[in-house]
Amino acid sequence: MIDLRSDTVTRPSAAMLQAMVAAPLGDDVMGDDPTVIRLQEAVAERAGKAAGLFFPSGTQSNLGALMAHCGRGDEYLVGQLAHTYKYEGGGAAVLGSIQPQPIEHAEDGSLPLEKLDAALKPEGDPHFARTRLLALENTFHGKLIPASYVQAATDWARQHGLATHLDGARVFNAAVASGKPVADLCSPFDSVSICFSKGLGAPVGSVLVGSAELIARARRWRKMLGGGLRQAGVLAAACLYALEHNVERLAEDHENARLLAEGLGGIPGVKVLSQDTNMVFVQVEPALCDGLTAALDAQNIKMRAVYGGPTRLVTHLDISADDVRRAVRAVADYCSTAPR
Repeated sequence: MIDLRSDTVTRPSAAMLQAMVAAPLGDDVMGDDPTVIRLQEAVAERAGKAAGLFFPSGTQSNLGALMAHCGRGDEYLVGQLAHTYKYEGGGAAVLGSIQPQPIEHAEDGSLPLEKLDAALKPEGDPHFARTRLLALENTFHGKLIPASYVQAATDWARQHGLATHLDGARVFNAAVASGKPVADLCSPFDSVSICFSKGLGAPVGSVLVGSAELIARARRWRKMLGGGLRQAGVLAAACLYALEHNVERLAEDHENARLLAEGLGGIPGVKVLSQDTNMVFVQVEPALCDGLTAALDAQNIKMRAVYGGPTRLVTHLDISADDVRRAVRAVADYCSTAPR
């Protein structure tokens, strides 16, 4: 199967599964699972932070961070298309009693400083929620957020007494694409959530990194949210394997995405909107959407051609250059014969 729907669909390799089977285990709720400890320390060191905390998912890792930074009735500034705001079930508001203040993105995915200024609430005025945190995302829809903007935005946050959090689900993609150490991308932030179940290929797991004090607060929230796992080293071992073997190869995914965009760009009825890192966004003529999705599915090629908005195609470690060429041929064959 060629599955282009997301990089979350990857399957653990035989070597990763063997690492999971062989992992030494303890009880992570009691803090003595050696494989979890090793993972947390390794990720924190790679990110340039003091401590790390293993979570079952990126959604829970982000929420744990928000709750560690903000109290009941506090507010965080976030992009209106950001994952922590739009795609995490409203957890900050429902479970954290934290008000999100969504900000409209600029074309490059950043949040303009003048819009952040306008959204900042007056300190001490009881009419307003208390602005406490700025949350950014990198990569954002595959785009690498400019380092100069990240520095300016986090400087702005600190000038106003705000903490900073990075949803770094694909921060290793950003590091590989920029040619910079991941610690450089994490450095401006007080906390970073790093996901291992996307391009890095683990079946489960994210690690939140930050100061020892913040991680201690997040550990309590993780338990309350149901994220305290026992012999979690079985899962942490997969993340360790990914950290040690699957980071540099992300460049292959970026190159395959470029090949995919080039191939689709010459097909009538398909307009390539953008390609950044491992994501390609295309616009498919509405009359072709249902038929194209079904035709590809019949050939064991998974994608969702959608109406009224861009279709996202994502490359990952289970997609080869030959798979890309096969997918392009299948799209071209259908579009050349389908009635419009």
